[in-house]
Amino acid sequence: MVLNIPGGEFLTGSLDVISQSLTIPVLVILLIIVIISIITLGGVIAEYTSRRKVPVGTIRDLIYDINRADSVESLKNVITSAKIPKSQKKALIEIASSSELGVESREALARKLFEFEEEKTMNSLQKTDIITRIGPTLGLMGTLIPMGPGLAALGAGDINTLATSLTVAFNTTIVGIGSGALCYVIGKVRSGWYDRYLSDLDALIDAVLDRMKR
Repeated sequence: MVLNIPGGEFLTGSLDVISQSLTIPVLVILLIIVIISIITLGGVIAEYTSRRKVPVGTIRDLIYDINRADSVESLKNVITSAKIPKSQKKALIEIASSSELGVESREALARKLFEFEEEKTMNSLQKTDIITRIGPTLGLMGTLIPMGPGLAALGAGDINTLATSLTVAFNTTIVGIGSGALCYVIGKVRSGWYDRYLSDLDALIDAVLDRMKR
C-alpha cells in the first residue's frame, strides 16, 4: 500500500490537496462553457435566419454569366448583381479589379483571399470544437473530484456531506456532457454551411480567374 511506503502519506495528502484545489476552477470553467454554449446557440439561430441560401443552379448560372462578360466593368456588374453573400462578392470584385497584375500574381491574390475566408470559417468552428472536447473532460473531473470527500464522509457516517458531493458530481457531469453535445451539433451544422460556402467561392474564383486570362 502507498501509506506503508516512507513518505506515502505525504504524497497522498499532496495529491488530495491538488485535486480538491481544482474544484473551484473546474466549476467556474464549466459555468463559462455553459454561457458560451448558449450564446453560440443564439448566434447559430440568428445566422440561420439571416444567411443567404444559394442553390447550385445559381452558382452554375453565375459561372456562365462571368464567362460571358465582355469587359472588366461588365464582370464587376455581374458579380455585384449576383445573389451570393456579400463576403463572396467582395473577394470576387477584388480579383476582378486586379487587371494590372500578372497571371501568377492574380492567382496568388485569389489564393490569399480564399485562405482568408477559410480562416474566418475555421475561427468560427474552433470555439465549438474546443468545448466539444473539453466539456465532457471537465464534467468527468467535476464528477471525480467531489467523490473523494464524499467517500470519506460515507466512511465517517456523514450522509449530508456525501449527498452534497454526489449532487456536485452529477451536476458537473450533466453540464459537461450537455455542453459538449450541444457544441458538437452546432459545429456539425456550421461545418456543413461553411463547406458549401467555400466550395462555391472556390468555383467562382476559378471562373473569374479564367475570365481574366482572356
